[in-house]
Amino acid sequence: MTEKQITFNAKTHALDNNDNFSPDGQFLCYDTRYMVFNTNLANSKSVEKVAIATGEETILWQPESVSGENGAPGVAAVSYHPTENKVIFIHGPQLDEIDTRGYYDIRNRNGAIVSADGNGEFSIADLRDVATDRPTTSGAQRGGTHRHEYSRNGERIGFTYDDFLQQDYDRTIGYMEANKNAPDGFDHYFAVLLKPTKKGESKPGEIEKAYGDSWVDSLGSKRAFIGKVRAENGIDYETSLFVAEISDSVEIKSAYSGDANTYPEPPKGIQIKRLTHSTSDEGIVRGSYSGKQIAYLSKDEKGILQVFVIQVDGSDRAEEIEKKPKQVTNFAADASFVRWHPSDQWLFCISNGKVYANYVGSSKDFGKSILLTPNNLNREALVVSQDGKLLAYNINIPHATASRIIDGKQTNEYKQIFVLELKDTLNLSIQ
Repeated sequence: MTEKQITFNAKTHALDNNDNFSPDGQFLCYDTRYMVFNTNLANSKSVEKVAIATGEETILWQPESVSGENGAPGVAAVSYHPTENKVIFIHGPQLDEIDTRGYYDIRNRNGAIVSADGNGEFSIADLRDVATDRPTTSGAQRGGTHRHEYSRNGERIGFTYDDFLQQDYDRTIGYMEANKNAPDGFDHYFAVLLKPTKKGESKPGEIEKAYGDSWVDSLGSKRAFIGKVRAENGIDYETSLFVAEISDSVEIKSAYSGDANTYPEPPKGIQIKRLTHSTSDEGIVRGSYSGKQIAYLSKDEKGILQVFVIQVDGSDRAEEIEKKPKQVTNFAADASFVRWHPSDQWLFCISNGKVYANYVGSSKDFGKSILLTPNNLNREALVVSQDGKLLAYNINIPHATASRIIDGKQTNEYKQIFVLELKDTLNLSIQ
């Protein structure tokens, strides 16, 4: 296999480990962070796409922007819809809103949707309502949504969420779906999936922060996440794997959007299940294409982050061995950026800058790792095409003639996109 660089110009092409492949696998979407002033996403000026075959770049959304220590609007962290030609991404305050709304912040942003054909058809997905003289509008958020991800059937949008009105609460997770009861002028209804306990006030077993989330199944009925949870001693914290289950009986409009003194409540019937009791689960968790397994990162006995898998109904306290977590990798350096192959037989990840394929089928070869790339470059933000035939990732590459000042330092490195065609490598390697 040969990796191929497809972007070359003096500009950031940040994949951000999102769902960056277009449904037909012909394009990759990215943002242009780290180009002006500092590394704050507030200063990312555009979301774009690149044609994999030709390298042609197209700007999908580029609003006017203010750059500096603070910035706006900030457009970043872009993902494709799984079946339609559109993308979703972070969008902060419009320039004419800055006087009343303030600059971009984690508690001051929305999800925006724009057509991926370049015609600029644009909408905001979630109403943001931070009024304090009345209850929050039903179906609205009152802070900022981030890292938006469509379920594979395209029906739901998952995200992390930071509340503006109640900042004694840490980050949590939520979802949106199209609903006739959505706020006027908007198509989507917002709800949190978990109301965390106030920072520093949790009791043993209670979650203070939820993050690292991703859909487990194609229907968007299960969203796995990492929870910062109070340990049994009532003092320490653990970071463990959880699943939020949205049964068919759950009505999103049963969620309470809160008010100035009350944090939002999730819809009635959401179930939170704990799968591990760990102090070191990390990263963005990933559900298999069948929705039966979850991959995540956790430290081994040497303190190195390895890839683990667990059944969606599993537990590290289960009596049945098949329900317990299984360690997949045994790297000498931390694993990162875990992604599934559509066959559910392989997991991809990066360790020490190199891309590996790791077998998780049912045969004796479970845990076999295959090095897919040379060891001369530092790769990051790994993504996989929907058909499983192509990998893409970022590498910082020095530019021969261009440079810029970021965070007060001159740099000529720019995030470029590379692709790697898998061909028959994985099929041949386990025969």
